[in-house]
Amino acid sequence: MDRFRMIFQYFQSNSESVMNGICGLLALASIKIYTCFDFSCPCLPQYNMAYGLGIMFVPPIAFFLCGLILNRQTLVMLEEWRRPQGHRRKDLAVIRYMCSSILQRAMIAPAVWIVVALLDGKCLICAFSGSVDPEKFVGFANATPEQAQELLAKVPCKDDELVRNSTSRRAVSRYLRCWSQALGWSILSMLIIAAFLARWLRPCFNQAALLQTRHWSNYIDIEQKIFEETCCEHSRLFAHKCILHFFESMREEIRQHSFDLPGEKEGAEGEEDLLRGITHQNQVNKLLKMWYYEKPPLDVS
Repeated sequence: MDRFRMIFQYFQSNSESVMNGICGLLALASIKIYTCFDFSCPCLPQYNMAYGLGIMFVPPIAFFLCGLILNRQTLVMLEEWRRPQGHRRKDLAVIRYMCSSILQRAMIAPAVWIVVALLDGKCLICAFSGSVDPEKFVGFANATPEQAQELLAKVPCKDDELVRNSTSRRAVSRYLRCWSQALGWSILSMLIIAAFLARWLRPCFNQAALLQTRHWSNYIDIEQKIFEETCCEHSRLFAHKCILHFFESMREEIRQHSFDLPGEKEGAEGEEDLLRGITHQNQVNKLLKMWYYEKPPLDVS
């Protein structure tokens, strides 16, 4: 369990390479899950659109939430946004930078899923086969509106007896697949162009402000991690001293029951120094309250 916790904490670190690796793994997972998914359109007029659009958009929402959960900066950004002002002002530029970085990474896997689904075409064919104008296709032009809707709903199911050998079914399928692939390639092109512009237009903006926001974004995350580690260390030492004090107070009773007393470890005075004079529960609670409500100013001079 400890090893698993260490691995999880490592992947929650603020390292950009680690977070980029996690986003890449989520993107590969989205492709693998889609290719392994058994897509079975219900081929019913009242359910086709809900099923097709659900498969296209529900998994991306799940991947987006996973991207937010796995990113440590999500919680750090929310805490920085919601904390009281205290003795340290809140920089909205830093919060916006953190939010932008979080959303960009979290959107990678959902975008990959949607693009792959559109290039494949099954979801859009299932969702919009009943919305095609039957007058444009010879096989459906002479049918009644009810029959046309039923036949169009069967378009995704090529093995259905009603449309198995229908050339019109193949025509509708090709028509919707072309639209789906055109939309997929358009979205992919827009994403690539947006990434290109963001990459090459960045030097045109104020680099000093960008360096400042990036620096303080990293500082907030590192400060939170060091504070948590310091609290854990203090908690361990505080618990150790409390247990030793308990055994010391029970010395007579333990001797009466003929138990062996644990010898005090060397370095107790050093542990007392590491407690930094915070030796009571009220002191600890006051310290934590001050840290939350009265953040110290960023000045060590």
